[in-house]
Amino acid sequence: MAASNKAVLGPLVGAVDQGTSSTRFLVFNSKTAELLSHHQVEIKQEFPREGWVEQDPKEILHSVYECIEKTCEKLGQLNIDISNIKAIGVSNQRETTVVWDKITGEPLYNAVVWLDLRTQSTVESLSKRIPGNNNFVKSKTGLPLSTYFSAVKLRWLLDNVRKVQKAVEEKRALFGTIDSWLIWSLTGGVNGGVHCTDVTNASRTMLFNIHSLEWDKQLCEFFGIPMEILPNVRSSSEIYGLMKAGALEGVPISGCLGDQSAALVGQMCFQIGQAKNTYGTGCFLLCNTGHKCVFSDHGLLTTVAYKLGRDKPVYYALEGSVAIAGAVIRWLRDNLGIIKTSEEIEKLAKEVGTSYGCYFVPAFSGLYAPYWEPSARGIICGLTQFTNKCHIAFAALEAVCFQTREILDAMNRDCGIPLSHLQVDGGMTSNKILMQLQADILYIPVVKPSMPETTALGAAMAAGAAEGVGVWSLEPEDLSAVTMERFEPQINAEESEIRYSTWKKAVMKSMGWVTTQSPESEYILLLPRLIPST
Repeated sequence: MAASNKAVLGPLVGAVDQGTSSTRFLVFNSKTAELLSHHQVEIKQEFPREGWVEQDPKEILHSVYECIEKTCEKLGQLNIDISNIKAIGVSNQRETTVVWDKITGEPLYNAVVWLDLRTQSTVESLSKRIPGNNNFVKSKTGLPLSTYFSAVKLRWLLDNVRKVQKAVEEKRALFGTIDSWLIWSLTGGVNGGVHCTDVTNASRTMLFNIHSLEWDKQLCEFFGIPMEILPNVRSSSEIYGLMKAGALEGVPISGCLGDQSAALVGQMCFQIGQAKNTYGTGCFLLCNTGHKCVFSDHGLLTTVAYKLGRDKPVYYALEGSVAIAGAVIRWLRDNLGIIKTSEEIEKLAKEVGTSYGCYFVPAFSGLYAPYWEPSARGIICGLTQFTNKCHIAFAALEAVCFQTREILDAMNRDCGIPLSHLQVDGGMTSNKILMQLQADILYIPVVKPSMPETTALGAAMAAGAAEGVGVWSLEPEDLSAVTMERFEPQINAEESEIRYSTWKKAVMKSMGWVTTQSPESEYILLLPRLIPST
Protein backbone atom coordinates (compact mmCIF):
# COMPACT_ATOMS: atom_id res chain seq x y z
CA MET A 1 0.00 0.00 0.00
CA ALA A 2 2.80 2.38 0.95
CA ALA A 3 4.58 1.80 -2.34
CA SER A 4 1.47 2.54 -4.41
CA ASN A 5 0.92 5.72 -2.39
CA LYS A 6 4.39 6.92 -3.26
CA ALA A 7 3.96 6.02 -6.90
CA VAL A 8 0.71 7.98 -7.22
CA LEU A 9 2.12 11.16 -5.73
CA GLY A 10 4.83 11.92 -8.26
CA PRO A 11 7.12 14.95 -7.77
CA LEU A 12 6.44 17.25 -4.80
CA VAL A 13 7.43 20.87 -4.25
CA GLY A 14 7.88 22.65 -0.91
CA ALA A 15 7.26 26.31 -0.16
CA VAL A 16 8.53 28.48 2.68
CA ASP A 17 5.90 31.15 3.37
CA GLN A 18 7.53 33.63 5.75
CA GLY A 19 4.91 36.23 6.74
CA THR A 20 4.81 39.04 9.28
CA SER A 21 2.97 37.06 11.92
CA SER A 22 4.01 33.48 11.13
CA THR A 23 6.27 31.16 9.16
CA ARG A 24 4.95 28.11 7.35
CA PHE A 25 6.32 25.31 5.24
CA LEU A 26 3.88 23.65 2.86
CA VAL A 27 4.30 20.73 0.46
CA PHE A 28 2.28 20.42 -2.76
CA ASN A 29 1.80 17.74 -5.39
CA SER A 30 3.18 19.35 -8.56
CA LYS A 31 0.72 17.52 -10.83
CA THR A 32 -2.51 18.39 -8.99
CA ALA A 33 -1.51 21.44 -6.86
CA GLU A 34 -2.97 19.54 -3.87
CA LEU A 35 -1.63 20.60 -0.45
CA LEU A 36 -0.30 17.45 1.25
CA SER A 37 0.99 18.76 4.57
CA HIS A 38 2.24 21.86 6.34
CA HIS A 39 3.45 23.27 9.65
CA GLN A 40 3.15 26.79 11.07
CA VAL A 41 5.00 28.73 13.79
CA GLU A 42 3.92 32.16 15.07
CA ILE A 43 6.62 34.88 14.96
CA LYS A 44 7.07 37.44 17.73
CA GLN A 45 6.95 41.14 16.91
CA GLU A 46 8.82 43.56 19.14
CA PHE A 47 7.75 47.16 19.70
CA PRO A 48 10.77 48.76 21.43
CA ARG A 49 9.29 52.25 21.02
CA GLU A 50 6.14 53.96 19.81
CA GLY A 51 5.84 53.26 16.07
CA TRP A 52 8.82 50.86 15.96
CA VAL A 53 8.27 47.26 14.79
CA GLU A 54 11.12 44.73 14.84
CA GLN A 55 11.66 40.98 14.53
CA ASP A 56 14.61 38.74 15.34
CA PRO A 57 16.15 37.46 12.04
CA LYS A 58 17.53 34.39 13.83
CA GLU A 59 14.11 33.53 15.23
CA ILE A 60 12.73 33.82 11.67
CA LEU A 61 15.45 31.50 10.34
CA HIS A 62 14.97 28.95 13.16
CA SER A 63 11.21 29.00 12.52
CA VAL A 64 11.88 28.07 8.86
CA TYR A 65 14.05 25.10 9.88
CA GLU A 66 11.46 24.02 12.46
CA CYS A 67 8.60 24.20 9.94
CA ILE A 68 10.59 22.19 7.37
CA GLU A 69 11.50 19.46 9.92
CA LYS A 70 7.96 19.20 11.34
CA THR A 71 6.36 19.08 7.87
CA CYS A 72 8.77 16.32 6.82
CA GLU A 73 7.84 14.37 9.97
CA LYS A 74 4.14 14.75 9.12
CA LEU A 75 4.77 13.53 5.56
CA GLY A 76 6.55 10.49 7.02
CA GLN A 77 3.47 9.74 9.13
CA LEU A 78 1.38 9.95 5.93
CA ASN A 79 3.76 7.41 4.35
CA ILE A 80 5.02 10.00 1.85
CA ASP A 81 8.69 9.78 0.95
CA ILE A 82 10.35 13.22 1.37
CA SER A 83 12.89 12.33 -1.34
CA ASN A 84 10.00 13.17 -3.72
CA ILE A 85 10.45 16.87 -2.82
CA LYS A 86 12.28 18.14 -5.90
CA ALA A 87 12.43 21.91 -5.23
CA ILE A 88 11.67 24.61 -2.66
CA GLY A 89 10.19 28.07 -3.26
CA VAL A 90 10.44 31.03 -0.90
CA SER A 91 7.76 33.65 -0.39
CA ASN A 92 8.27 36.40 2.16
CA GLN A 93 6.99 39.53 3.87
CA ARG A 94 8.32 42.33 1.69
CA GLU A 95 10.29 45.52 2.55
CA THR A 96 11.36 44.17 5.97
CA THR A 97 15.07 44.98 6.18
CA VAL A 98 17.99 42.91 7.52
CA VAL A 99 21.71 43.72 7.62
CA TRP A 100 24.07 40.93 8.64
CA ASP A 101 27.77 40.13 8.90
CA LYS A 102 28.99 37.84 6.11
CA ILE A 103 31.98 36.71 8.20
CA THR A 104 30.09 35.64 11.35
CA GLY A 105 26.64 35.14 9.82
CA GLU A 106 25.15 37.18 12.68
CA PRO A 107 22.47 39.87 12.12
CA LEU A 108 23.85 43.32 13.04
CA TYR A 109 20.45 44.55 14.25
CA ASN A 110 16.89 43.26 14.45
CA ALA A 111 14.90 43.10 11.21
CA VAL A 112 13.11 46.45 10.75
CA VAL A 113 9.57 45.42 9.72
CA TRP A 114 7.70 46.99 6.78
CA LEU A 115 5.13 48.49 9.21
CA ASP A 116 7.82 50.36 11.17
CA LEU A 117 7.47 54.17 11.37
CA ARG A 118 10.82 55.25 12.84
CA THR A 119 11.99 56.58 9.45
CA GLN A 120 9.41 59.37 9.24
CA SER A 121 12.01 62.11 9.83
CA THR A 122 14.36 60.40 7.30
CA VAL A 123 11.53 60.51 4.75
CA GLU A 124 10.83 64.19 5.52
CA SER A 125 14.45 65.23 5.01
CA LEU A 126 14.83 63.12 1.82
CA SER A 127 11.63 64.51 0.26
CA LYS A 128 13.04 68.03 0.51
CA ARG A 129 15.82 66.90 -1.86
CA ILE A 130 13.49 65.70 -4.63
CA PRO A 131 12.83 68.43 -7.23
CA GLY A 132 9.08 69.13 -7.45
CA ASN A 133 8.95 68.88 -11.24
CA ASN A 134 11.03 65.69 -11.48
CA ASN A 135 10.22 62.94 -9.02
CA PHE A 136 12.96 60.65 -10.34
CA VAL A 137 12.44 58.27 -7.37
CA LYS A 138 8.82 57.56 -8.33
CA SER A 139 9.48 57.40 -12.08
CA LYS A 140 12.30 54.84 -11.62
CA THR A 141 10.76 52.76 -8.82
CA GLY A 142 6.98 53.19 -9.17
CA LEU A 143 6.87 53.97 -5.43
CA PRO A 144 6.12 57.09 -3.37
CA LEU A 145 8.75 58.13 -0.83
CA SER A 146 7.42 56.47 2.33
CA THR A 147 8.48 54.78 5.59
CA TYR A 148 7.14 51.55 4.02
CA PHE A 149 10.09 50.74 1.71
CA SER A 150 13.51 49.24 2.48
CA ALA A 151 15.84 52.06 1.34
CA VAL A 152 14.77 54.43 4.13
CA LYS A 153 15.00 51.64 6.74
CA LEU A 154 18.51 50.85 5.53
CA ARG A 155 19.40 54.56 5.61
CA TRP A 156 18.20 54.70 9.25
CA LEU A 157 20.35 51.68 10.18
CA LEU A 158 23.41 53.27 8.54
CA ASP A 159 22.76 56.54 10.41
CA ASN A 160 21.93 55.10 13.82
CA VAL A 161 23.54 51.70 14.42
CA ARG A 162 27.30 51.76 14.94
CA LYS A 163 27.63 47.97 14.37
CA VAL A 164 26.09 48.40 10.92
CA GLN A 165 28.27 51.42 10.05
CA LYS A 166 31.44 49.57 11.14
CA ALA A 167 30.55 46.41 9.17
CA VAL A 168 29.91 48.52 6.05
CA GLU A 169 33.25 50.33 6.50
CA GLU A 170 35.03 46.98 6.91
CA LYS A 171 33.23 45.46 3.89
CA ARG A 172 31.57 42.79 6.07
CA ALA A 173 27.95 43.92 5.72
CA LEU A 174 25.26 42.33 3.55
CA PHE A 175 21.78 43.81 3.13
CA GLY A 176 18.67 41.96 2.16
CA THR A 177 14.94 41.64 2.55
CA ILE A 178 13.78 38.46 4.34
CA ASP A 179 14.06 36.32 1.18
CA SER A 180 17.77 37.23 0.83
CA TRP A 181 18.51 36.51 4.49
CA LEU A 182 16.78 33.12 4.27
CA ILE A 183 18.28 32.03 0.93
CA TRP A 184 21.79 33.09 2.03
CA SER A 185 21.41 31.18 5.33
CA LEU A 186 19.74 28.06 3.84
CA THR A 187 22.34 27.74 1.05
CA GLY A 188 25.29 27.71 3.46
CA GLY A 189 25.53 31.14 5.09
CA VAL A 190 29.17 31.89 5.90
CA ASN A 191 30.16 28.75 3.98
CA GLY A 192 29.28 29.92 0.49
CA GLY A 193 25.70 31.13 1.01
CA VAL A 194 24.11 32.70 -2.08
CA HIS A 195 23.41 36.43 -1.65
CA CYS A 196 20.51 37.10 -4.01
CA THR A 197 16.96 38.40 -4.30
CA ASP A 198 14.37 38.29 -7.05
CA VAL A 199 12.93 41.12 -9.15
CA THR A 200 9.68 41.31 -7.13
CA ASN A 201 11.44 41.86 -3.80
CA ALA A 202 14.05 44.16 -5.36
CA SER A 203 11.23 46.33 -6.73
CA ARG A 204 10.11 47.07 -3.13
CA THR A 205 13.44 48.42 -1.90
CA MET A 206 13.27 51.81 -3.68
CA LEU A 207 16.79 51.21 -4.98
CA PHE A 208 15.74 49.20 -8.05
CA ASN A 209 14.96 50.55 -11.50
CA ILE A 210 11.80 48.68 -12.56
CA HIS A 211 12.40 49.52 -16.25
CA SER A 212 16.01 48.30 -16.58
CA LEU A 213 15.54 45.63 -13.83
CA GLU A 214 18.82 46.62 -12.16
CA TRP A 215 19.99 48.36 -9.01
CA ASP A 216 20.07 52.06 -9.88
CA LYS A 217 23.26 54.04 -9.25
CA GLN A 218 21.40 57.40 -8.98
CA LEU A 219 18.94 55.99 -6.42
CA CYS A 220 21.73 54.40 -4.36
CA GLU A 221 23.58 57.73 -4.34
CA PHE A 222 20.39 59.60 -3.37
CA PHE A 223 19.82 57.31 -0.38
CA GLY A 224 23.55 57.02 0.36
CA ILE A 225 23.55 53.21 0.05
CA PRO A 226 26.80 51.43 -0.92
CA MET A 227 25.96 49.15 -3.87
CA GLU A 228 28.36 46.39 -2.78
CA ILE A 229 26.08 45.40 0.14
CA LEU A 230 23.11 44.72 -2.19
CA PRO A 231 22.15 41.18 -3.26
CA ASN A 232 22.34 39.95 -6.87
CA VAL A 233 18.97 40.31 -8.58
CA ARG A 234 17.62 37.15 -10.26
CA SER A 235 14.35 36.10 -11.87
CA SER A 236 11.55 34.66 -9.69
CA SER A 237 12.04 31.13 -11.06
CA GLU A 238 15.56 29.67 -11.37
CA ILE A 239 17.91 27.58 -9.24
CA TYR A 240 19.64 29.89 -6.74
CA GLY A 241 21.42 27.22 -4.69
CA LEU A 242 20.93 23.99 -2.74
CA MET A 243 19.74 23.44 0.84
CA LYS A 244 22.86 22.85 2.93
CA ALA A 245 21.31 21.39 6.11
CA GLY A 246 18.27 19.69 7.60
CA ALA A 247 15.91 17.04 6.28
CA LEU A 248 15.93 18.50 2.75
CA GLU A 249 19.69 18.91 2.33
CA GLY A 250 20.63 18.96 -1.36
CA VAL A 251 17.19 20.08 -2.61
CA PRO A 252 17.38 23.16 -4.88
CA ILE A 253 15.84 26.48 -3.84
CA SER A 254 14.45 27.56 -7.20
CA GLY A 255 11.57 29.98 -6.64
CA CYS A 256 11.45 33.36 -4.93
CA LEU A 257 8.60 35.87 -4.88
CA GLY A 258 7.50 38.60 -2.49
CA ASP A 259 4.32 37.33 -0.83
CA GLN A 260 1.88 39.47 -2.85
CA SER A 261 3.43 38.49 -6.18
CA ALA A 262 3.39 34.85 -5.04
CA ALA A 263 -0.35 35.13 -4.34
CA LEU A 264 -0.93 36.67 -7.80
CA VAL A 265 0.83 33.65 -9.36
CA GLY A 266 -0.96 31.21 -7.02
CA GLN A 267 -4.31 32.73 -8.03
CA MET A 268 -3.27 32.14 -11.70
CA CYS A 269 -3.70 35.86 -12.51
CA PHE A 270 -1.57 35.57 -15.65
CA GLN A 271 -3.87 37.67 -17.86
CA ILE A 272 -3.83 41.47 -18.08
CA GLY A 273 -6.60 42.91 -15.89
CA GLN A 274 -6.82 39.93 -13.52
CA ALA A 275 -6.61 40.97 -9.85
CA LYS A 276 -6.42 39.40 -6.41
CA ASN A 277 -6.67 40.68 -2.85
CA THR A 278 -4.70 39.01 -0.04
CA TYR A 279 -5.91 39.40 3.54
CA GLY A 280 -2.90 38.94 5.82
CA THR A 281 -1.34 41.24 8.44
CA GLY A 282 -1.99 43.95 5.86
CA CYS A 283 -4.23 43.84 2.81
CA PHE A 284 -2.82 43.90 -0.72
CA LEU A 285 -4.73 44.21 -3.97
CA LEU A 286 -2.68 43.54 -7.13
CA CYS A 287 -3.81 43.85 -10.73
CA ASN A 288 -1.72 42.37 -13.56
CA THR A 289 -0.92 45.11 -16.12
CA GLY A 290 1.16 42.90 -18.43
CA HIS A 291 4.53 43.92 -19.90
CA LYS A 292 4.01 47.63 -19.38
CA CYS A 293 4.29 49.75 -16.25
CA VAL A 294 1.03 51.56 -15.53
CA PHE A 295 1.58 54.60 -13.32
CA SER A 296 -1.26 55.50 -10.99
CA ASP A 297 -2.93 58.91 -10.64
CA HIS A 298 -4.82 57.66 -7.57
CA GLY A 299 -2.24 56.67 -4.95
CA LEU A 300 -1.45 53.13 -6.11
CA LEU A 301 2.03 51.64 -6.53
CA THR A 302 3.59 50.33 -9.73
CA THR A 303 5.52 47.16 -8.98
CA VAL A 304 7.07 44.09 -10.59
CA ALA A 305 4.50 41.27 -10.58
CA TYR A 306 6.81 38.38 -11.58
CA LYS A 307 9.44 37.18 -14.04
CA LEU A 308 9.10 33.40 -14.21
CA GLY A 309 12.51 32.47 -15.63
CA ARG A 310 15.80 34.05 -16.63
CA ASP A 311 14.76 34.36 -20.28
CA LYS A 312 11.07 34.98 -19.62
CA PRO A 313 9.44 38.42 -19.93
CA VAL A 314 8.74 40.59 -16.89
CA TYR A 315 5.14 41.33 -15.87
CA TYR A 316 4.09 44.41 -13.89
CA ALA A 317 1.22 45.12 -11.51
CA LEU A 318 -0.65 48.01 -9.97
CA GLU A 319 -0.87 47.55 -6.22
CA GLY A 320 -2.93 49.02 -3.44
CA SER A 321 -1.43 48.41 0.02
CA VAL A 322 -3.34 48.59 3.30
CA ALA A 323 -1.08 48.47 6.37
CA ILE A 324 -3.52 46.99 8.86
CA ALA A 325 -5.94 44.13 8.12
CA GLY A 326 -5.33 40.92 10.11
CA ALA A 327 -3.18 43.02 12.45
CA VAL A 328 -6.36 44.67 13.76
CA ILE A 329 -7.64 41.24 14.89
CA ARG A 330 -4.32 40.52 16.59
CA TRP A 331 -4.57 43.94 18.27
CA LEU A 332 -8.08 43.19 19.60
CA ARG A 333 -6.70 39.89 20.93
CA ASP A 334 -3.31 40.95 22.36
CA ASN A 335 -3.83 44.61 23.33
CA LEU A 336 -7.49 44.86 24.30
CA GLY A 337 -8.21 41.24 25.24
CA ILE A 338 -11.66 41.46 23.56
CA ILE A 339 -11.04 38.01 22.04
CA LYS A 340 -8.85 35.11 23.14
CA THR A 341 -8.29 33.64 19.67
CA SER A 342 -8.42 35.26 16.24
CA GLU A 343 -11.27 32.95 15.21
CA GLU A 344 -13.54 34.38 17.95
CA ILE A 345 -14.05 37.65 16.08
CA GLU A 346 -16.42 35.97 13.62
CA LYS A 347 -18.61 34.73 16.50
CA LEU A 348 -18.76 38.21 18.11
CA ALA A 349 -19.55 39.94 14.82
CA LYS A 350 -22.23 37.36 14.01
CA GLU A 351 -23.99 38.01 17.35
CA VAL A 352 -24.87 41.59 16.35
CA GLY A 353 -24.72 41.56 12.53
CA THR A 354 -24.04 45.33 12.51
CA SER A 355 -21.56 47.86 13.89
CA TYR A 356 -24.53 49.96 15.08
CA GLY A 357 -22.98 53.15 13.65
CA CYS A 358 -19.51 52.43 15.11
CA TYR A 359 -16.61 52.98 12.68
CA PHE A 360 -13.03 51.84 13.15
CA VAL A 361 -10.07 53.30 11.20
CA PRO A 362 -7.05 51.12 12.14
CA ALA A 363 -4.39 53.63 11.01
CA PHE A 364 -1.86 52.29 13.54
CA SER A 365 1.00 52.94 11.07
CA GLY A 366 -0.52 55.93 9.31
CA LEU A 367 -2.58 55.37 6.16
CA TYR A 368 -1.10 53.64 3.11
CA ALA A 369 -2.87 53.60 -0.29
CA PRO A 370 -4.54 55.65 -1.59
CA TYR A 371 -3.68 58.42 0.95
CA TRP A 372 -0.02 57.85 1.93
CA GLU A 373 -0.66 59.89 5.05
CA PRO A 374 1.83 59.11 7.85
CA SER A 375 0.20 61.61 10.26
CA ALA A 376 -2.98 59.48 10.58
CA ARG A 377 -3.61 57.34 13.66
CA GLY A 378 -6.24 54.77 14.55
CA ILE A 379 -9.66 55.92 15.75
CA ILE A 380 -12.93 54.30 16.78
CA CYS A 381 -15.82 56.72 16.41
CA GLY A 382 -19.61 56.78 16.49
CA LEU A 383 -19.65 55.23 19.97
CA THR A 384 -22.75 55.36 22.15
CA GLN A 385 -23.60 53.83 25.54
CA PHE A 386 -25.14 50.97 23.58
CA THR A 387 -21.85 50.05 21.82
CA ASN A 388 -20.27 46.82 23.06
CA LYS A 389 -17.34 44.61 22.10
CA CYS A 390 -19.44 42.81 19.45
CA HIS A 391 -20.04 46.11 17.61
CA ILE A 392 -16.32 46.94 17.79
CA ALA A 393 -15.48 43.46 16.43
CA PHE A 394 -17.93 44.00 13.55
CA ALA A 395 -16.53 47.49 12.88
CA ALA A 396 -12.99 46.02 12.76
CA LEU A 397 -14.03 43.55 10.04
CA GLU A 398 -15.88 46.30 8.16
CA ALA A 399 -12.71 48.45 8.29
CA VAL A 400 -10.80 45.80 6.34
CA CYS A 401 -13.56 45.79 3.69
CA PHE A 402 -13.81 49.60 3.46
CA GLN A 403 -10.03 49.89 2.99
CA THR A 404 -10.23 47.33 0.16
CA ARG A 405 -13.10 49.30 -1.42
CA GLU A 406 -10.95 52.48 -1.44
CA ILE A 407 -8.20 50.64 -3.29
CA LEU A 408 -10.57 48.96 -5.73
CA ASP A 409 -12.11 52.34 -6.61
CA ALA A 410 -8.61 53.76 -7.26
CA MET A 411 -7.69 50.74 -9.37
CA ASN A 412 -10.88 50.97 -11.44
CA ARG A 413 -10.10 54.65 -12.16
CA ASP A 414 -6.48 53.89 -13.15
CA CYS A 415 -7.27 50.86 -15.32
CA GLY A 416 -10.51 52.22 -16.79
CA ILE A 417 -12.08 48.74 -16.68
CA PRO A 418 -14.00 48.08 -13.44
CA LEU A 419 -13.40 44.63 -11.97
CA SER A 420 -16.41 42.34 -12.37
CA HIS A 421 -15.42 40.23 -9.34
CA LEU A 422 -12.61 40.07 -6.79
CA GLN A 423 -10.41 36.98 -6.28
CA VAL A 424 -9.36 36.71 -2.64
CA ASP A 425 -6.93 34.69 -0.54
CA GLY A 426 -5.03 34.76 2.75
CA GLY A 427 -5.71 33.70 6.33
CA MET A 428 -8.66 36.01 6.96
CA THR A 429 -10.70 34.60 4.06
CA SER A 430 -11.79 31.68 6.28
CA ASN A 431 -13.99 34.29 8.06
CA LYS A 432 -17.34 33.98 6.23
CA ILE A 433 -18.77 37.16 7.79
CA LEU A 434 -15.76 39.12 6.45
CA MET A 435 -16.16 37.65 2.95
CA GLN A 436 -19.90 38.45 2.85
CA LEU A 437 -19.24 41.98 4.15
CA GLN A 438 -16.61 42.43 1.45
CA ALA A 439 -19.08 41.46 -1.30
CA ASP A 440 -21.69 43.83 0.19
CA ILE A 441 -19.32 46.80 0.47
CA LEU A 442 -17.74 46.32 -2.98
CA TYR A 443 -21.09 45.44 -4.50
CA ILE A 444 -19.45 42.80 -6.71
CA PRO A 445 -19.03 39.03 -6.11
CA VAL A 446 -16.05 37.88 -4.04
CA VAL A 447 -14.49 34.63 -5.25
CA LYS A 448 -12.40 32.49 -2.94
CA PRO A 449 -10.45 29.36 -3.90
CA SER A 450 -11.25 26.27 -1.83
CA MET A 451 -7.50 25.99 -1.08
CA PRO A 452 -6.67 29.43 0.36
CA GLU A 453 -2.87 28.92 0.56
CA THR A 454 -2.26 30.69 -2.73
CA THR A 455 0.85 32.57 -1.56
CA ALA A 456 2.70 29.33 -0.81
CA LEU A 457 1.24 27.75 -3.96
CA GLY A 458 2.66 30.60 -6.10
CA ALA A 459 6.14 30.11 -4.60
CA ALA A 460 5.87 26.34 -5.19
CA MET A 461 4.77 26.86 -8.82
CA ALA A 462 7.75 29.18 -9.49
CA ALA A 463 10.15 26.67 -7.88
CA GLY A 464 8.71 23.64 -9.66
CA ALA A 465 8.71 25.36 -13.07
CA ALA A 466 12.36 26.50 -12.86
CA GLU A 467 14.80 25.44 -15.55
CA GLY A 468 16.66 22.37 -14.29
CA VAL A 469 13.70 21.34 -12.09
CA GLY A 470 10.81 21.25 -14.58
CA VAL A 471 8.23 19.38 -12.49
CA TRP A 472 5.47 22.04 -12.67
CA SER A 473 3.97 23.17 -15.96
CA LEU A 474 2.73 26.78 -16.16
CA GLU A 475 1.03 26.22 -19.53
CA PRO A 476 -2.63 27.36 -19.21
CA GLU A 477 -3.96 23.95 -20.32
CA ASP A 478 -1.91 22.15 -17.62
CA LEU A 479 -2.86 24.38 -14.67
CA SER A 480 -5.22 22.55 -12.31
CA ALA A 481 -8.74 23.95 -12.20
CA VAL A 482 -9.38 25.33 -8.72
CA THR A 483 -12.79 25.03 -7.09
CA MET A 484 -14.15 28.36 -5.90
CA GLU A 485 -16.60 29.62 -3.29
CA ARG A 486 -18.61 32.69 -4.34
CA PHE A 487 -20.06 35.42 -2.11
CA GLU A 488 -22.72 37.56 -3.83
CA PRO A 489 -23.71 41.06 -2.54
CA GLN A 490 -26.78 40.78 -0.28
CA ILE A 491 -27.58 44.41 0.54
CA ASN A 492 -28.84 47.13 -1.76
CA ALA A 493 -26.35 49.45 -3.45
CA GLU A 494 -27.70 52.54 -1.65
CA GLU A 495 -27.04 51.10 1.83
CA SER A 496 -23.56 50.05 0.71
CA GLU A 497 -22.81 53.65 -0.43
CA ILE A 498 -24.12 55.23 2.80
CA ARG A 499 -21.91 53.00 4.96
CA TYR A 500 -18.92 53.68 2.73
CA SER A 501 -19.34 57.48 2.76
CA THR A 502 -19.64 57.44 6.59
CA TRP A 503 -16.40 55.46 6.73
CA LYS A 504 -14.71 58.11 4.54
CA LYS A 505 -15.81 60.74 7.06
CA ALA A 506 -14.11 58.72 9.83
CA VAL A 507 -10.91 58.45 7.74
CA MET A 508 -10.76 62.26 7.45
CA LYS A 509 -10.98 62.50 11.25
CA SER A 510 -8.01 60.13 11.66
CA MET A 511 -5.67 62.37 9.64
CA GLY A 512 -3.25 65.00 10.92
CA TRP A 513 -3.16 63.35 14.34
CA VAL A 514 0.62 63.34 14.74
CA THR A 515 1.78 66.93 14.53
CA THR A 516 5.30 66.50 15.93
CA GLN A 517 8.24 66.01 13.58
CA SER A 518 8.38 62.25 13.89
CA PRO A 519 7.48 59.24 16.04
CA GLU A 520 10.91 59.55 17.69
CA SER A 521 10.17 63.04 19.02
CA GLU A 522 6.66 61.93 20.00
CA TYR A 523 8.25 59.13 22.01
CA ILE A 524 10.84 61.41 23.58
CA LEU A 525 8.07 63.74 24.78
CA LEU A 526 6.47 60.75 26.51
CA LEU A 527 9.68 59.45 28.07
CA PRO A 528 9.50 61.33 31.40
CA ARG A 529 6.04 59.82 31.97
CA LEU A 530 7.08 56.32 30.84
CA ILE A 531 10.24 55.95 32.95
CA PRO A 532 9.50 55.40 36.65
CA SER A 533 11.63 57.51 38.98
CA THR A 534 14.17 55.42 40.89
